[in-house]
Amino acid sequence: MSFRRALYSVFLYLILPIVILRLFWRSRSNPAYRKRISERLGFVTNQSELPVIWLHAVSVGESIAAKPLIELLLEKYPTHRLLVTTTTPTGSDRVISMFASRVSHVYFPYDLPDAVARFVRTMKPDLLIVMETEIWPNLYAKCQQRSIPIIIANARLSDRSTQSYSKIRGLVEETLLRVHTIAVRAEADAQRFKALGAKPEQIEVVGNIKFDVQLNQQQIKAGKERQQYWGANRPVWVAASTHKGEDEIILRIHQSLLKDLPELLLIIVPRHPERFDDVDQLCMSIFDNKNSYMRHSLKKSYDGNNVSLILGDSMGELQSWYATADVVFIGGSLVNTGGHNPLEATALNVPVVSGKHMFNFDDISHQLADEGLMTVCDTESELTEEVRKWLDENLSNQQKVEFVQKSEQFMQQHRGVTARLDRLISAAIDMK
Repeated sequence: MSFRRALYSVFLYLILPIVILRLFWRSRSNPAYRKRISERLGFVTNQSELPVIWLHAVSVGESIAAKPLIELLLEKYPTHRLLVTTTTPTGSDRVISMFASRVSHVYFPYDLPDAVARFVRTMKPDLLIVMETEIWPNLYAKCQQRSIPIIIANARLSDRSTQSYSKIRGLVEETLLRVHTIAVRAEADAQRFKALGAKPEQIEVVGNIKFDVQLNQQQIKAGKERQQYWGANRPVWVAASTHKGEDEIILRIHQSLLKDLPELLLIIVPRHPERFDDVDQLCMSIFDNKNSYMRHSLKKSYDGNNVSLILGDSMGELQSWYATADVVFIGGSLVNTGGHNPLEATALNVPVVSGKHMFNFDDISHQLADEGLMTVCDTESELTEEVRKWLDENLSNQQKVEFVQKSEQFMQQHRGVTARLDRLISAAIDMK
């Protein structure tokens, strides 16, 4: 073990009690955080004799992005067991809801030497695929020791992340050099990985797997059916994946728009389920007329045109809400969170608006903006007017048709990343 990795490991052991306490703290709003803690320490069981392909997707967004890749792996490698790990309970719930018993699921182990050793010794994976960019020195060292190839899929590095990693460049470089393939989204990501020590021969530019988004036709149908309750011709906008500090702004914008568009409906969908109750209280305090506000989980039918605000307090139904929308706001962009994936809305041919903090999706948001499919707004007033523009009843059918054509063409041009990853995965598995 290098001196750098030894220091890193000592630091992790020192903060482990705080990390465990934080799980219990977070369990106050989501009890799932205090369950299955042993898995995070590497105490797992392998109930299958089949060889294992291990895919890690940290949370909900990564799990959704990985769905086409997981489906491909299930089809192509029926003699392997697919193990999917996540870090968050919401990610766990999403994996289980999407794949049920078709995959195995446990929590990702903390990057402690003994935890990752137990985990890898028990699961014996033939391959580790890490979605997005997660750099774990002890895990990657253990995989290299056991000749387990590692692929970082859909890899990205922002300028901010690169600057942070550069402060511990020595540790990051020795960790990256243990990776078989770094499959990056764009050339800019490739250059940033090289700046941190990765070798050119490790890096493949394959594009962004999020363009291979799979539409759920059942959800789309459910959304269209739901729409009939409140009136199919009503203008609708969706505020998706909102974070603390954004809901007040969105509701203020909605109040402003209602003055000119009294039939307007807003569906607000918080990113994290532990915030549902807080956002519910906020909605009730502002829209105190019981007939104008509704919490989705508490009422299955809708009281027609009286409803002007719905709280979408369920997980895994975002596409059903998008299917009803004239325009979608992407949350995490009015606060310094970095935004969320706008491509599900684009795949459904819905215009997208956001705040200025889209640094987690810089490349995608710029591409969408260049095509006129998304607008990044600097101010609340600009966001208000941009939403109003897409709700304008004077928007011609020709403009709507042209938008649909542009969005479909844009998505089609960028699809195919899963197939390119398949080639890299096949090469890695052939090494075993």
